[in-house]
Amino acid sequence: MRTANITRQTNETDISVTINLDGTGVHNISTSIGFLDHMIDQLAKHSLIDIEIKAKGDLHIDFHHTVEDSAIALGQAIKQALGDKKGISRYASTSLPMDGTLANVALDVSGRPFLVWNVTFTSDKVGEMDTELFREWFQAFAMNAGITLHIEVPYGDNNHHIAESCFKALARALKKAIAIDERTADMIPSTKGSL
Repeated sequence: MRTANITRQTNETDISVTINLDGTGVHNISTSIGFLDHMIDQLAKHSLIDIEIKAKGDLHIDFHHTVEDSAIALGQAIKQALGDKKGISRYASTSLPMDGTLANVALDVSGRPFLVWNVTFTSDKVGEMDTELFREWFQAFAMNAGITLHIEVPYGDNNHHIAESCFKALARALKKAIAIDERTADMIPSTKGSL
């Protein structure tokens, strides 16, 4: 089974993550940041990855450490659960509309982490979460999952929808990229022979 358990403890956060890549999207997210919980719920639901996250952080300072460290731990769990990546589709992209907003996500489960972020918000916060922290979350996730990740929102009329469409589009693309292709189930999807 493609599962993983990650624990991350620092002076700033204490985080545990459990995932099952071949789940049904069951989720139990508790970061004490309401909007972030909502976004990771969407990620689980639309990727069909079972995700449980328990996070305690120094929220009396700000949300930065908890947001970043939760993404680090989740990314590490995805990488661990993928193992040698045999049989995965590897590449995927999704265009996801959400009312007046469109998010485009393309990714490569390459082992070479990279983020391209072309997303603009028109307010400083969504709920109580600083909108600048969304880039931090996706950056930490991509770096620790070993994923090349391109995200763009060419237009959007609502900051909640801009953020949510990014998470949903990531989920849909990730679902396709990590799916096992039965024709190549024993093969690593690279001419190099490793990812």
